[in-house]
Amino acid sequence: MKKTNIILIALLIGAGVSTALGQEEFNIEIEPVTIAGAPSIHSYSWGKTNDDKWLIIGGRIDGLHQRQPFAAFLESSNNKDVFVIDPVNNQTWSASLSSLSSGLFEQLQSTNQQFYQRGNTLYVMGGYGYSTTLADHETFANLTAINVDSLANAVINGNSITPFFRQITDSTFAVTGGQLGYLDSTFYLAGGQYFEGRYNPMGPNQGPGFIQQYTDEVRMFKIIDDGTTLSITNFTTFHDVANLHRRDYNMSPQIFPNGDKGFTVWAGVFDPNDLPYLNPVDVLPTGHTLNSSFTQYLSQYHSAKMPVYDNTNNAMHTVFYGGLSQYTLDAANNLIQDDNVPFVKTISRVTRLSDGSMQEVKLNIEMPALLGTGAEFIPIYDTNYYIDEEILRINNIPFNKTLVGYIYGGIESTLDNIFFINDGTQSSASNQIFKVFINKSTVGLHEVPLTGENVFNMSVYPNPTTDVLRIELFIPDNTPHTLTLYNMKGQELKTIALDTQIGLKKIDLNMKEFSKGEYILSINGLTSSSQKTIIKE
Repeated sequence: MKKTNIILIALLIGAGVSTALGQEEFNIEIEPVTIAGAPSIHSYSWGKTNDDKWLIIGGRIDGLHQRQPFAAFLESSNNKDVFVIDPVNNQTWSASLSSLSSGLFEQLQSTNQQFYQRGNTLYVMGGYGYSTTLADHETFANLTAINVDSLANAVINGNSITPFFRQITDSTFAVTGGQLGYLDSTFYLAGGQYFEGRYNPMGPNQGPGFIQQYTDEVRMFKIIDDGTTLSITNFTTFHDVANLHRRDYNMSPQIFPNGDKGFTVWAGVFDPNDLPYLNPVDVLPTGHTLNSSFTQYLSQYHSAKMPVYDNTNNAMHTVFYGGLSQYTLDAANNLIQDDNVPFVKTISRVTRLSDGSMQEVKLNIEMPALLGTGAEFIPIYDTNYYIDEEILRINNIPFNKTLVGYIYGGIESTLDNIFFINDGTQSSASNQIFKVFINKSTVGLHEVPLTGENVFNMSVYPNPTTDVLRIELFIPDNTPHTLTLYNMKGQELKTIALDTQIGLKKIDLNMKEFSKGEYILSINGLTSSSQKTIIKE
């Protein structure tokens, strides 16, 4: 009888996703709500009064900015009012900022400011917009301190708002599109850029021209504030051109597996190839680290986000609501790359597990329209539910449906890709408000984990084989990938450069030249912690 060599193949897919560990499961639910008089607005700053009213300042009242310099970031679409919104009693009040000094008025009607509320003081830094003083667009080098409760009361009662603003000028604050965090009495002004002049997609030396300088750093300092005088001290930086060259991204507070508190700088734009970054950067008081082992495929632009901590299982979740994304999932849950970075409806979650590994999933719900870009998640402050008024304590949330916050505003687009056809009518600022609920009574409803199988969706057959191995895989992008056959000692036996055209590929691999045994078939090397093994008798 003829002896047959049987070859077994194990699939190893290089996507950097680990096996799921214990975590408390929960579902997100959103419900639209209408608040009378709430403005259509995006890319704004917000604070909260002691009785949970919202203070809204800055931002824009148009949609996605147009490409033509003469039409982009028009001064007429600046938000020139301060709004107070009561989400419980369905009321809105407003007052014009025009009564303020020119320095305050110009900065506070700018867009993409950095902001953080400490106690009753909302600190607003930078922002980009038109300056009447300079007769041009600029990034404002200001720090403005706002007395939230007093200003809200003045707006509600129709009184003067001028006593409740203080401002200093320093080049440290000349940033737009960054993020501002606060930890242990220190402020963290991360990423962003300085932009002077009119936006022009053709570059800084075309047309009216402009100056654009990314900060490439995290700026750390303390704000000394006695209620009258403002100053900063203890100024230091983490500078990193390769990894902190980011703007218009999401940053959220994090509790790391060892208990340290810090921040994660998520995704963002633009890398040296003018594409979004896909690897996050972790920021601690001692330094910053690029997480090269995790790829964030969904949500690459500033949107509403919600940090959630699971104390029982030491797991840190971050939920992202809509926005812009370089990747989307098709009907078969394959990841599809679109380098135009379109508007999406996706709601996704990234989880940092107790062993430090990270997972990304697409949730079973979506935004009801192409919403989320430039929106904000505004939590309902409850000391039982939140850590430092920012991170939701999932273990303390009851098992019934629980309201934990709101999503407000942002850009609503009529199409996913509008940038190259945008004449100002394809998108608009939204006044849509969504209640955000946590529901722990219904879990695990069709979440799609983003593993290597989503990216390449590789399968092999027949397995085991005595002859030709048919390999089918999905190429999600136009970047180089390799398919490599290894023996069980990890020695490379054969490598094939994969076609860079997006789509389904079929490859025949002749296994007759290899002896009987087990082999590993891998995409992009033996570096993954996600492994799938197929063995048949």
